[in-house]
Amino acid sequence: MTTRTPQGEATRAVHSGQTSAPLDARTVGPPIQRGSTVLMADAAALYDETQVTYGRGGLAAQDALIQALLELEDAEGGQLYPSGLAAMTGAMLAVLKAGDEVLVVDTIYAPTRKFCDQVLTRFGVAVRYYPPRATPSEVFERAGRTTRLVVLESPGSLTFEVQDVAGMAVLARERGVFSLMDNTWGAGLLFKPLAHGVDISVQALTKYVCGHSDVFMGSACANDPKVLKLLDDAKWNFGWSVSPDDAYQALRGLRTLSTRMARHDESGRKVADWLRRQPEVIQLLHPAFEDSPDHALWARDYTGACGLFGAVLRPAPRQAMHALLDALTLFGLGFSWGGFESLAIASDPQLSRRQFPPKLGGPLLRLHVGLEDAEDLITDLRAGLDAFGAAN
Repeated sequence: MTTRTPQGEATRAVHSGQTSAPLDARTVGPPIQRGSTVLMADAAALYDETQVTYGRGGLAAQDALIQALLELEDAEGGQLYPSGLAAMTGAMLAVLKAGDEVLVVDTIYAPTRKFCDQVLTRFGVAVRYYPPRATPSEVFERAGRTTRLVVLESPGSLTFEVQDVAGMAVLARERGVFSLMDNTWGAGLLFKPLAHGVDISVQALTKYVCGHSDVFMGSACANDPKVLKLLDDAKWNFGWSVSPDDAYQALRGLRTLSTRMARHDESGRKVADWLRRQPEVIQLLHPAFEDSPDHALWARDYTGACGLFGAVLRPAPRQAMHALLDALTLFGLGFSWGGFESLAIASDPQLSRRQFPPKLGGPLLRLHVGLEDAEDLITDLRAGLDAFGAAN
């Protein structure tokens, strides 16, 4: 028998309290394992790629979140990213290389557009934009022999145009082009991109899945094993990871997603219906309403709406829109959305970046209707519109 030499205080402080015993108590949420180093059972396991050998790949909380997202997205696999933008850029980098071309909808989220214009082009990827209401055949008339990826966002950022996603996916597959969709508006709940033939479904989990405006995270899900391998390789090569605490928070938000979305939809439609009947409003931008030019596509593909939509106001100087926003007390002035709180922004400064800017006829207001009582939000908006009129 080998006699152990008595250990010093520092050694005991480092090695005491470790356990390999299984958890005795089962909770409704996964354990939060804050670990970079993963201790392997033996030397042979150190290079066993079937096992988790390093914490950056994700442990219990991250794995539980991924499994829940796969159920939500009807997906075979997926990856987590430290933000929604990272999910978009990470998925694009996974499938693109120098010399490729990517077709991108002109209404794409502004930071994604900036990445396309300032990063992809710098590394030899050509970027071509297409109008959001272009038909699939019109979009692919722009495709060439180097086109490798088409990027969709539906409804489009700020102006909420709906694309024929299934039609786009069919033509992309026929031409050997990958398809990727930013589905943050649909949150993986109201619309299922993979079921409509899209290769990669991306979400900013920061918004509706997390739901409380306190976590940054994104996801990319897919079914094709080749695509999943590209996503996995890119995750490791670029070093993306998310913390276990953030993964736990995202999973907690996902548990109530369907309940919250139903409330966002109900209140959003109430506020939107009231808003479109106000004399200060000349057009509502919300595909769930029958007078929207995109309503038929939305009704065909979506099971509901979220709380995000826009409204075009009658022509007015910039200070009138500022007066409207400054008069609001329940709507916060902020760029994100998808949380429990209502938000409002003026969107016109972002429209000038587009190649195919819409002809709206007046300033553009974007609203996110949160979980407050709709009647109180309407009262708040009425005060804002009164201030808008007084400043005009």
